[in-house]
Amino acid sequence: MLFAKGLREPETPRLLKDNSWLAVEMKIPGKIVWISSDGHTIKTIAEIERPNGVCIDYENNLWVAATHPEPSLLKVSMDGSVEVFLNGMADESFMFPNDLCFGPDGKLYMTDSGILFEEWEIDGQLRPDYMDAPFDGRVYQIDISEGSIKKIDSEIKFTNGIAFGPDGNLYVNEMITGDIFRYLIKPGGTVGKREYIGNVISKNSDEKGFKGPDGMAFGADGNIYCTVMGQKNVTVLTTSGKVLKRIVTNGKHPTNLGFGPDGEKKIYVTEKEFGTIEVHDVETHGAKIYKGV
Repeated sequence: MLFAKGLREPETPRLLKDNSWLAVEMKIPGKIVWISSDGHTIKTIAEIERPNGVCIDYENNLWVAATHPEPSLLKVSMDGSVEVFLNGMADESFMFPNDLCFGPDGKLYMTDSGILFEEWEIDGQLRPDYMDAPFDGRVYQIDISEGSIKKIDSEIKFTNGIAFGPDGNLYVNEMITGDIFRYLIKPGGTVGKREYIGNVISKNSDEKGFKGPDGMAFGADGNIYCTVMGQKNVTVLTTSGKVLKRIVTNGKHPTNLGFGPDGEKKIYVTEKEFGTIEVHDVETHGAKIYKGV
């Protein structure tokens, strides 16, 4: 089923309290858009050259990972005002801010894919040597109340999706390899080292060309729901890495997903090829989404 159409390279569907949605349009010049609960009305909240991930805090501010022209973390209000909050660490600039989420500790966690957008896509096309590009994918922890930032990990091959599980641990994926990683959150909030848990690339896929994990979300059942760009599906796997099922999408390039209202047991999937948001039935509602403190 289609929920919304006519979107320009949509990403990151985020449910609001009134059951309307937010999403980004990545195609330059990009936008943050509001979508009515029936999917029929789409309005622009803010124009941003190339937004990627977005999440919402408890004050209804939007935190946006912007990839181009200046890689940065933006703070955007629902009335459309845009503020550059961070563009890197003191000794390291952002390269490709990609996806982000709040953790149970109230801090913001963000992936950076580790390559400049203009070096990843050339004249609108993915660079032909994408498997061997010079990546320094990173994961950051950001305290938005203090404006401070800490790098958790680096040297990942195109860090992309990020989500906290019901187990309180952090999960991140690596798009080039298809790997899913976990970072154990230890007592006191210390983030553990990267642990491999599984892979979402199907050896039986008939789809040719680039394939890799993109956005992720957790079901209340504790399973990971991961969109796989180029593979035409949402792969569902356990936190021990077992692939349970693959939900086939209409378009080849699903980019991200969000669970619908509690009790609905549906996922809303942004899809780049056709510029739509698809809806698929699942067996669970979504896990808790954190919004900072």
